[in-house]
Amino acid sequence: MADFGPTRVLEILKAEGALTASHIGRHLDMTAVGARQHLNRLAAAGLVTFEDQRQAVGRPRRLWSLSDQGHAHFDDRHRDLASELLAAIVVAHGDDGLASILAAREEQQLLRYRTALGKGGSIGERVQRLTDLRRIDGYMAECRQEKDGAWLMTENHCPIAQAAKACSGLCGTELKLFQDVLGNEAAVTRVQHMLGGDRCCAYRIAPRR
Repeated sequence: MADFGPTRVLEILKAEGALTASHIGRHLDMTAVGARQHLNRLAAAGLVTFEDQRQAVGRPRRLWSLSDQGHAHFDDRHRDLASELLAAIVVAHGDDGLASILAAREEQQLLRYRTALGKGGSIGERVQRLTDLRRIDGYMAECRQEKDGAWLMTENHCPIAQAAKACSGLCGTELKLFQDVLGNEAAVTRVQHMLGGDRCCAYRIAPRR
């Protein structure tokens, strides 16, 4: 946020958890009304949420807390750590060691996705279930069917982008994962790629004739 007040509200909620506007106001040396103005702005931005807690007497107490987006507002170093670990693996075990670790990760993902998708269903149904899985994994995925009958799965966010920049093999395993999960009945092609400068990653999934 641009000005000091809302930023301090986020910091207080991060440090102390759910609080009322009155408690936040006391931290900021302002009235509850002033704190509530900051909170309403933050809520409009999707950074905080609230829960009305009933009490034995009087009106419910409104407790404010950070939303998932609010927690994400605070930078942590897990993305940098992932990149550093990948580089350390190459130093310690070479490219072959990194390839072995990526293959193990791919096997784990493949098992999880196959279990979630199950067997059977049309290509369209399977693409939609795969899209749901990718959305759960944080990729902001969506899909639609094209006029020619093929499906386009778009990922508007990449939660592993930092690590993928350090290790292009991660993107290669993703493409192979989709092909393995959807099976021989589908041909999967990446048509847009964030690392290539595109806004998103997109995959065209066409039935094999």
